[in-house]
Amino acid sequence: MRRLIIGVCLLSVAAVAQTQRWPEKRAQDWYANEPWLVGSDYIPATAINELEMWQADTFDPKRIDLELGWAEGLGMNTMRVFLHDLLWQQDAAGFRKRIDEFLRIADKHKIKPMFVLFDSCWDPAPKLGKQHEPTPGVHNSGWVQSPGAVALKDPAQYGRLEAYVRGVVGAFANDQRILAWDIWNEPDNVNDGSYGKLEPPNKVELVAALLPKAYGWARAANPKQPLTSGVWGGDYSDPKKLNATQRTQLEMSDVISFHNYSAPDDFEKDVRQLEGFRRPLLCTEYMARGFKSTFEGILPIAKKYKVAAINWGLVAGKTQTWLPWDSWKKPYVAREPAVWHHEVFHTDGSPYRKEEVDFIRKMTGKN
Repeated sequence: MRRLIIGVCLLSVAAVAQTQRWPEKRAQDWYANEPWLVGSDYIPATAINELEMWQADTFDPKRIDLELGWAEGLGMNTMRVFLHDLLWQQDAAGFRKRIDEFLRIADKHKIKPMFVLFDSCWDPAPKLGKQHEPTPGVHNSGWVQSPGAVALKDPAQYGRLEAYVRGVVGAFANDQRILAWDIWNEPDNVNDGSYGKLEPPNKVELVAALLPKAYGWARAANPKQPLTSGVWGGDYSDPKKLNATQRTQLEMSDVISFHNYSAPDDFEKDVRQLEGFRRPLLCTEYMARGFKSTFEGILPIAKKYKVAAINWGLVAGKTQTWLPWDSWKKPYVAREPAVWHHEVFHTDGSPYRKEEVDFIRKMTGKN
């Protein structure tokens, strides 16, 4: 009996250990075995959003293979890729198979992707099936949130969301082709009223309560890859200035990630502040040319501090994110923007700026 009790206790300790945040040393040891990470937030040019990227009828491995080849040619070694809870609900087995196919293609190009599980940005009313065509002249007119507003407001659906997180992370928990799991993209983003009353008025509070649960669901799958969620605005130097969501992100992440679309001096300020958390740093969104966030300005700083540099957008396509954010108020229908906002390549693979891709190759050593 005593041996049985001891065995049960040891199993319980092991289970608790698996659900805890990585110690600092484990996080640093993990990062020491990774190269300097450079990549893009990725969706193929043929997809307007995560659903169109992954659904069986529109999944496009040939296009993905082509575009990731262009990324490999730049010396990029990672991509940040968004998943969606409705895809798991629709066809879990098929979704797993398509993720595995994507990983096979990425691995062929020496790219280790980071997968994003939830996202608070853009359309809060996602629907499976055929997605609408892009709104002419508008940036990211079809991107959808995960979970949508209906599921976020309904605790009865949280069991489904838990099954999605445990299922997808558990299926690939030991897969060395995956870099990390991004639990929630910009969780407290309320989209500046772009979708009006479709957004729950208490969205920030709902997400703040659900985010720790999402970390717990992912942690319960015991992934070998680290967990993270990127902070995206504020002063990180003083814990008293953090909101509830930011505290969760910084206290529950194995590695620290952040977004910065500002000029190089502001980017470096964020890096210096976040270094105080003594964990590897990954910038999972940057590069908005009109806001002085450029490859030439940011990559040297990121390389100096060994901060992962993942810019928004690789290939101009149905997301139309080469158009500026202000296109929501004044669509660029009869005119092109003076400067592309995001993206590196035209749809045919030609670079937006040759000197820019030459610079990326120089920084990654691809020359």
